[in-house]
Amino acid sequence: MEELKAKEDFTEASQPETVPSEGETKDIQKLEEELKEWKERALRYAAEVENLKKAFKREKEEYYKFALESVFKELLPSIDNLEMALKAFETSSNVEALKQGVELTLKVLVQTLEKFGLKQFEPAVGDLFHPHFHEALQAETHPEIPDGGIIRVYQKGYTLHDRVIRPALVCVCQGGPKREKIEEEIPEENNETNGE
Repeated sequence: MEELKAKEDFTEASQPETVPSEGETKDIQKLEEELKEWKERALRYAAEVENLKKAFKREKEEYYKFALESVFKELLPSIDNLEMALKAFETSSNVEALKQGVELTLKVLVQTLEKFGLKQFEPAVGDLFHPHFHEALQAETHPEIPDGGIIRVYQKGYTLHDRVIRPALVCVCQGGPKREKIEEEIPEENNETNGE
């Protein structure tokens, strides 16, 4: 039986390949054309994707380049007012009017920055030092302010959309009277700046 099977395998392998008929040849040509068309489409789509990537990259670069344009446009009047105030110092003797002009310009400048999410915060004397909002430049003892309280504020802090971008620079009480109750919470003015 094994011999019979081996003979069948041999006869199948030794038979010459059949030549495809005319219908099969047309089918093969049709499939080859279809394959060629799909390859061309794939290449076109790959090129389009590459062009889109380049266009997105250009748009992103352009966006970052001019993202602050509206902020700067809003700040220009304040810069103009400060320049006029400097010129007025040379000719005017009315120091009080000049001071009021500079104060008004500063107020407008701060309001402009607040429109874009930048807010000032200044801790009060006696508030508990909070490392997220404050940076201690100095430590001193004080008879009235409890240990860990703020004695002096050197510079205001700033948040941008509720994220601290510059902590307030402060002097902290060290070795003062002990607090009766340990305060775990963020001081009041900082809660307001965080929108809590």
